[in-house]
Amino acid sequence: MSLLVRQIQNSLLEILGSSIEAIPRLIIAFIIILLTRRFARICRKLTHATLIRVISSQSLHSLIVQSAYILIWIIGILIAGVTAFPSLRLGDILALFGLTSVAIGLIFQEIGKNFIAGALLLLQEPFNPGDQIIVEAFEGTIEEIGFRTTQILTYQGERILLPNSILFTKPVKILTAMQHRRTDLSVEIDYNTSVSIVFPVLLDAVVSVEGVLSNPAPIVDAEFGTGLIKLIVRYWTLPKQDKVLRTKTQVVCAINQAFEQTGIIIPSPATTAFVFDQQKFNGRIPRSGNNITSG
Repeated sequence: MSLLVRQIQNSLLEILGSSIEAIPRLIIAFIIILLTRRFARICRKLTHATLIRVISSQSLHSLIVQSAYILIWIIGILIAGVTAFPSLRLGDILALFGLTSVAIGLIFQEIGKNFIAGALLLLQEPFNPGDQIIVEAFEGTIEEIGFRTTQILTYQGERILLPNSILFTKPVKILTAMQHRRTDLSVEIDYNTSVSIVFPVLLDAVVSVEGVLSNPAPIVDAEFGTGLIKLIVRYWTLPKQDKVLRTKTQVVCAINQAFEQTGIIIPSPATTAFVFDQQKFNGRIPRSGNNITSG
């Protein structure tokens, strides 16, 4: 019994001695991690300041900056690991990384998928920070494209973090991809109004609005509706959402003022009611409309 107690005591003393001996190495490794964090931030700022003068592509610039930041962290963690555990060799670390990468790949499939999608988006540059996009139910301005998520600021001032895999696999409407953007505005007139008179009035009103581009020139199309003639005014503006909405409001005001000046009336929705004597017809609608009063 005393032999067993002695062995346990010796084992505990060895563990305690090893722990005390490892404390300085652990402290040094912790300091290395802190220095790595500081150095990675400094390098990211320096890389950003250097590349912004050399590379015009924002996406490529972001890809290089983030890659350098991650690389510095990997090197710092390796140095800290070797410092804390001197018995570790490079082969052991690489083998550990190989096993870990398999486990991470199985556990964090979504993270890996978003990481790869982010790198491809930064390389292909389908859109850049500052572009306005619509993807699924989200619409707004791209603030930053990261390795895992893309940051979007909605028009209501809300920040959305979209996983890059969604942007890479789902349809994305890029509103600012072109230099101009078309708006279609519907206006209805009744059949008693001459279309040949309304067309020039509409065009003159639209052209007079500041913000409506002259090239491509505005056009007006017409189609028959239910009891009305539907006119579609098509004009072009700069692609930013605020410019589109502000110009649309001005166009509506200009058309309304032009119609008032020329006496063109925009018809209101009309409802026709039929009244008949239910006692006379015993609750049945008559086949002939002669006895129906319209009001």
